[in-house]
Amino acid sequence: MSVMAQDILVDGHLDIAWNHLNHGRDFLQSAWARRRQETDPLFVQQYGRSMVGLPELLLGRVAVVCASIFVAPAWSRTYPDEQVLYETPAEAYAWGVRQMDYYHRLADSDPRVRLITSQADLDAVLATWRADSDVGDHRLGVILSMEGADPILEPEQLEEWHARGLRAVGPAWSQTRYSGGTKAPGPLTKLGRSLLEVMAGLGMVLDLAHMAPEACAEALDRYNGPLYASHANPLRFRPDRPDRNIADEIIRRIAERDGAIGVMPYNLFLVAGWRTGDRKDAATMDTVIAAIDHVCQLTGSARHVGIGSDFDGGFGAASAPAEFETSADLWAVGTALAARGYAPADVSAILSGNFLRVLRAGLPA
Repeated sequence: MSVMAQDILVDGHLDIAWNHLNHGRDFLQSAWARRRQETDPLFVQQYGRSMVGLPELLLGRVAVVCASIFVAPAWSRTYPDEQVLYETPAEAYAWGVRQMDYYHRLADSDPRVRLITSQADLDAVLATWRADSDVGDHRLGVILSMEGADPILEPEQLEEWHARGLRAVGPAWSQTRYSGGTKAPGPLTKLGRSLLEVMAGLGMVLDLAHMAPEACAEALDRYNGPLYASHANPLRFRPDRPDRNIADEIIRRIAERDGAIGVMPYNLFLVAGWRTGDRKDAATMDTVIAAIDHVCQLTGSARHVGIGSDFDGGFGAASAPAEFETSADLWAVGTALAARGYAPADVSAILSGNFLRVLRAGLPA
């Protein structure tokens, strides 16, 4: 029987290992303390003011995060100091293994962090957030997800990753050997179709975020296992980004499969015409709630939407809506939903329950 926790939040996507390897960021450190160290103007201009640290996540009652293994193709290099890049599958694999190793070391080094590889692990983390628990007992559960599948050398090699704790896979970031993706339209490839078969055999969660519309539609046809879009906003809010935001028809199809969409508090995917460097307050909490409400209205319930912040995923606080400075501020989403008339059960579902349902389905007992 699953353990129920009170008043928690699940963040569907954080690039924790990438931030450590590319920037040297210490996840255990407060984002505010890190900002006092990251004073180089060029660095701040490129990557933004840090938003994520373990203290902020615990303060914001974030009990579970999906933490990525993410390696970008070398052709996509944006900044001269980017390091986590690959030109060959072997290079992608090597970087991916380094990130997997990092997560294991992180969990081994601090008792507040626990890798979730089974339903029993998930229940153990949730138990630390029960109403009768002490604040000092709270634990952050980390579910490992791969963003862009090129670190998987071939579909059958996914079994190695699964054995080490990988529980969700997004076949695309931009184009990969497995799928068309952001800025690279196209369907699933032959390798991608084989990858879905192996994923289904292992009972893993499919992440549709970043998949090109053709690939996404095909995956929904082919994949019978649990699925979600960990961090993706409705296309209605940024109609010029069909390669990244999700069309209404895809949202409906995800709901038909009892999946969920993680709304991103990120101005670039919420405000038409917004560009990095534009005003932070071009988006507000009202904008975020409107995106959540759009999914609810479209699907007929509050069962198919959650939060996938992607904070520190190549952008910082200046690119998030006005009320968001760190992960601790995610908790205010629940307050805003309640103020707009959402029932307590629906608020709980949006903050945590919907993603927990999908993620639990991808965890072995």
